[in-house]
Amino acid sequence: MNNFNVMLEKYAGLVIKVGVNIQPGQVLLVNAPLDTAEFTRLIVAKAYEAGAKFVQVDWDDEQVTRLRYEKAPDDSFGYYPKWQADTMEQLAESGGAVLHIKVPNPELFKGIDSSKVAAAVKAAAVAREKYQSYVRSNKVVWSLIKAPTRDWADKVFADLPEEQRVSAMWEAVFKMNRVEADNDPVQAWKEHIAALKETQNRMNSKRYKALHYRAPGTDLRVELPEGHLWLGGGDYAESGTYFVANMPTEEIYTMPKRTGVNGTVSSTMPLNLNGRLVEGIKLTFKDGRVVSYEAESGREHLTSLLETDEGASYLGEAALVPHNSPISQMNRIFYNTGIDENASCHFALGSCYPVNIEGGTKLTKEELLAKGGNVSLTHVDFMIGSAELEIDGELEDGTVEAVFRAGNWA
Repeated sequence: MNNFNVMLEKYAGLVIKVGVNIQPGQVLLVNAPLDTAEFTRLIVAKAYEAGAKFVQVDWDDEQVTRLRYEKAPDDSFGYYPKWQADTMEQLAESGGAVLHIKVPNPELFKGIDSSKVAAAVKAAAVAREKYQSYVRSNKVVWSLIKAPTRDWADKVFADLPEEQRVSAMWEAVFKMNRVEADNDPVQAWKEHIAALKETQNRMNSKRYKALHYRAPGTDLRVELPEGHLWLGGGDYAESGTYFVANMPTEEIYTMPKRTGVNGTVSSTMPLNLNGRLVEGIKLTFKDGRVVSYEAESGREHLTSLLETDEGASYLGEAALVPHNSPISQMNRIFYNTGIDENASCHFALGSCYPVNIEGGTKLTKEELLAKGGNVSLTHVDFMIGSAELEIDGELEDGTVEAVFRAGNWA
């Protein structure tokens, strides 16, 4: 078996053992792009070896997706099949697991009317609202992973000869997931998660009242609600299974106080927003709400995001990632939020994760709002980290101390 196949086997095993952590008798749903067929079959094999009862693969064909936007009637984009939403809810309620090989093509919707994409994204969010509430409150085991596709590799490694791009992307995916020729990646992840937990516990012991972010184009004060919790690495599902929702992951994250965000923040990386690029974002907040915004390109896509619903104009997540994280050191933009957010501190517009506040998963929407959480159909991360970012933490007694300096932990 050649070296590449050894690495592929290790990665597939890691995803099943650490990502979704399949338990004997469990059902697994895999969402996978057609380009990743070979790797997906390996994942299916590893899932059955781990004792899965049944594995369903839903194939995703980007050309079929694009054909809808090119040829379907204009009034059809508000439709989302209820049976599909019902399937996801039933899977979650019966203790299944969901694995997404998430590789959105940043050029997929080039030339497509932005309002069509916005309508379809919103229709899906409305139909899947119950399922998403299961996801955000850990009622279902889920994981997002990465695998190269030709279009994605062409975008990220455009500086390499065409025939080298996909293998360069595989190399990057292995590296960011701690898969090496001579290591046990499962053990490497145990150590990595332990290190993230240490950072998480340190931040939780501080009980900061607010964080103050400063960088070129950024001066933002973010209050944190009482009882907020920092999380990182993985988490326990309601069933007691420990899973890692994002692979790779380098962040620790919490929820901001919904009405406690004031000032201006500027993005430091392009945002791939459902197959549409938005660059140079600048947002100004007052009492938690976005009151003005600009973007160097793709402003109309940002507008449609902010208009999703009331909660889309408020923050739902604040995440800390040191600038010297392994992914940041690769010195490359991946045009994939699941990777880029682990190279950079970031915020998310939209819904909070109820797990980020004490007792949050037992709260109704109204109770969550009352405690300072945000509720929305959407949740979109955007990157704000750089080597120039400074963050101060304000303690309850008014003391201010350094949290980040020059983009890294102080």
